[in-house]
Amino acid sequence: MHAPGHVAIAVEDVATGFETGVNAGLEMPAASTIKIPVMVEVFRQLAAGTFDLNDKMHVTAADRDWGYGDLCDAPAGKGYTISQLLSLMIDVSDNTATNMLIRHVGRQRINATMRELGLTHTRLADFIRSDGDGIRWALRSSPADMARLLTDMAKEQLIDEWSSRAMIRILRGQKHNSLLPQPLPSGTAIAHKTGTLHDTLNDVGIVYLGEDPYVIAVMTTDLPTLDAGRSFIRGVSRMAYNALGRFASWREEYGVPGLPAAPASDAPPATPDQRMWTPAQPAPAAPAPAMPAVPSAEALTNGTPQSR
Repeated sequence: MHAPGHVAIAVEDVATGFETGVNAGLEMPAASTIKIPVMVEVFRQLAAGTFDLNDKMHVTAADRDWGYGDLCDAPAGKGYTISQLLSLMIDVSDNTATNMLIRHVGRQRINATMRELGLTHTRLADFIRSDGDGIRWALRSSPADMARLLTDMAKEQLIDEWSSRAMIRILRGQKHNSLLPQPLPSGTAIAHKTGTLHDTLNDVGIVYLGEDPYVIAVMTTDLPTLDAGRSFIRGVSRMAYNALGRFASWREEYGVPGLPAAPASDAPPATPDQRMWTPAQPAPAAPAPAMPAVPSAEALTNGTPQSR
């Protein structure tokens, strides 16, 4: 498959930690995938009891960005809850909603939290400003960084169990579904976030392959056309789904265990928004059997399990 422009990919099987990629640690323009780190910081402060999902923020002239979203036309002073702004930021990628949340939690605090989480290529150098080319350098990340956030989220270990589930619930409401989800079988659940600039297309997310989630992050830039980027991301998504499907079948056949289940976390002080999250009791982890040899990349490609 031809790679247009510059591309970077990270794929990880959540249960086993089996990972692969191409240029996974390469810093790339994040575009709107940077909104995932913004969301993470919002939930970190929610968990600390700094504010509540039902607290309201009010639009200011400085928040407005006409790049994407309807809130740029909202009158100054109009109020939105934190919960509403999170959904607008992620599900329809509203830039004004994003700027309101950045203002609320602090840009420097977002960057500090990403550093504390070990993300070395992720930074938010400004508010979301669509005019000019500065956004390419103001919003940066890598597939490896995004995959790390999403893997911890899928394991319900990002901040705490409640926060991880709530963030996944928001990401599953994504309205822009023409990239990673497009080649997947109908009904496949995916929690993801896209990012687009004039020569950049990104999509990062958690794909639920039955009960076996995997994380995939694909970033492309310096594209000759956006259509070339769309075709590439869809092709990578299709290959990852097929390969991880064979890997899941191999695991089941040979009884390969996944990672130990994460211990349940206490609920954060913030009041849960019932539209966003319904509590569920975690299942107890089963004892892990001995692990046989991991299949080779050739075996995943050809669909033939390898064993000693």
